[in-house]
Amino acid sequence: MNLSDLFKPFPASAISWRVGATNGDKTKGLALAYIDARDVMNRLDEVCGADKWQDEYTETPKGRVICRIGIKCGDEWVWKGDGAGDSDVEAQKGAISDALKRAAVKWGVGRYLYDMPATWVAIEQRGKTSVIRESEFAKLERVAGGQTKRQEPAPADETDAKAFLAQIHGMATIAALDAWYNEYEQAFQSLSDGDYNAIAKAFKEKKAALKAATR
Repeated sequence: MNLSDLFKPFPASAISWRVGATNGDKTKGLALAYIDARDVMNRLDEVCGADKWQDEYTETPKGRVICRIGIKCGDEWVWKGDGAGDSDVEAQKGAISDALKRAAVKWGVGRYLYDMPATWVAIEQRGKTSVIRESEFAKLERVAGGQTKRQEPAPADETDAKAFLAQIHGMATIAALDAWYNEYEQAFQSLSDGDYNAIAKAFKEKKAALKAATR
């Protein structure tokens, strides 16, 4: 196992973009590069082996989600962690996967993304979300060194929210619940606040019930 391989860049095709800080009239924004939690897990599997790393999550009294990633080095487990989320956990989208990605950065996974040049791009509003104009992706792909993911998540609707709730109730294990959340976190961003809060509440209650069932 060569832990320096964790630092290797990802293919440009694995990179997505989101809007960070914006100007006053929300016509321009800072493009921030990121990778999916699934890419992080795959990198850990490839470098460490699926049985040589593990993650665990805790929640602080103020609702911050803390992820710790442990890697087995010789006969011992070495842990590094970080967190995501604000005081209101139900208002924080993707806190679990964000915490995983931040903890992975401590091990070097995706750390190079923070060193990419700050790039301001033209943006537009899509519902409540600021998105990058299609014409700006050529600029971003020059920064990333190749074609990146371009399509923003499609807006979710009420039907999606009902389907998400049904899927939560059908989950049988915490691992399956967390994997499901990581997969659909981008779709949650375009839900209404009411639908998102309902899903966040159901997710939290289901996870608590699954934890209680395993005690």
